[in-house]
Amino acid sequence: MQEYIVELEHINKSFPGVKALDDVSFNLKSGEVLALLGENGAGKSTLMKILSGVYTRDSGEMTVFGEKIEELTPKKAQALGIAIIHQELNMCAHLTVAENMFLGREKTHSGVLSEREMRKEAARILGSLNIDIDPDTIVGDLAVSKQQMVEIAKALSTDAKVLIMDEPTSALTSKEIDDLFVIIHKLRAAGHGIVYISHRLEELQHIVDRVTIMRDGRYITTMNFQDTNMSEIIAYMVGREIKEKFPRVTCAKGKKILEVKHLNAGRMVRDVSLDLFAGEIVGIAGLMGAGRTETTRALFGVDPKDSGEIILDGKKVVIRKPMDAIKAGIVLAPEDRKKDGLCTKLSIRDNIALPNLDILCNKAGVINSKKEADMVEKSVQNLTIKLAGPEVDAGSLSGGNQQKVVVAKWLARNSRVVIFDEPTRGIDVAAKVEIYNLMNQLKQEGIGVLFVSSEMPEIMGISDRILVMCDGRITGEFLSGEVTQNQILECATKFENKIGQKAGA
Repeated sequence: MQEYIVELEHINKSFPGVKALDDVSFNLKSGEVLALLGENGAGKSTLMKILSGVYTRDSGEMTVFGEKIEELTPKKAQALGIAIIHQELNMCAHLTVAENMFLGREKTHSGVLSEREMRKEAARILGSLNIDIDPDTIVGDLAVSKQQMVEIAKALSTDAKVLIMDEPTSALTSKEIDDLFVIIHKLRAAGHGIVYISHRLEELQHIVDRVTIMRDGRYITTMNFQDTNMSEIIAYMVGREIKEKFPRVTCAKGKKILEVKHLNAGRMVRDVSLDLFAGEIVGIAGLMGAGRTETTRALFGVDPKDSGEIILDGKKVVIRKPMDAIKAGIVLAPEDRKKDGLCTKLSIRDNIALPNLDILCNKAGVINSKKEADMVEKSVQNLTIKLAGPEVDAGSLSGGNQQKVVVAKWLARNSRVVIFDEPTRGIDVAAKVEIYNLMNQLKQEGIGVLFVSSEMPEIMGISDRILVMCDGRITGEFLSGEVTQNQILECATKFENKIGQKAGA
């Protein structure tokens, strides 16, 4: 029987006004991959930060490799062999791979930095994982997937035996995910214990041995993965059965709201033409680098357009900057909501009011407080945003509620077209359903919804029509009920299909 290399018992942790962990127990075996699952706010990250020494527990017992641990700091956790790989990669972009791997633990001889020894050791570790990266490469020049591999190699350079991976595949392509899984299998075979945190439940079948589920700061259950199924896992995570993973509503297709003709913008948007009708959701599918995000940015005025026309409600509009799009009625919920969609240090009230100051201020530039309060209250109620009050920081909300705030600020102006770029990235299964319901609500209100997603089941489950992009062009168009994943992938990978298949043709 495998011994536990990590045992956490009756762990409690509170922050001002919040009980983050309530009597949580957790264990990890040598040579296993354990999925730690739960909704946003379930306490997963807090528990792992206690294990990695970032937070101090209020009470409870910790045993690591048979040693009872009283106080744990990040440095002591590293010395014990615990390493955490965060979702937001934590490296110095201007340094080399080798320099990043040994940052803070530089190898020296007689007080002199030994770059040769660090390069040699970095090459050995990378080679042992079959990672083809030159140790002298500047990290900022690497793709995100390669940076992820460097983070794993960096963790192993500290002789880590416990690896915590937080959403490691959120920015990876299918091929890159396969490469990561090969490395995970290799680490497991070498006896490493891996804690794997992910909202992409479909990944679990490829790598996971056991599943531990948390909800509302409490431990719920631990199961062998082979003895359970996805419906049971989801029910434990959310406390109820989710009967419909992709809720759909049917409503009459209205008039054409948006028409884009021959849009060109830089290298990634080439002769894109599309239309969008009231009462429909159009999904844009494609692989990373296909030009999907770049198309949304060009429509919203973030990136300059080289040519093309945008027609809204039958009238040509000129969009040179985001404010032009906002005033016209075209708004964007960006891919990175924390970086581009929210001011996380400001309150919900401020986030909703900021882009609407032109309609909240009087001629003297003074905000009408009552109008502002009414706008915020209406936005929170209409989108059922869960929060303690409008003065809480946006950064304190769960991922699903953050996404709702991003949309709320735009709907306060009666926008006509809402564009979502990867709207469910990094949020849990129940929050995803809330976002789908929000998109359906917009659809029923006659608002045109355009959304980009890398998740094929999501695209096929929510869209009324699907556009496929490859190499900056639209290469296919399908009605959602009349297309297979293989047909979408064919258009996403074969550029010779650039003429595409028209819906109903």
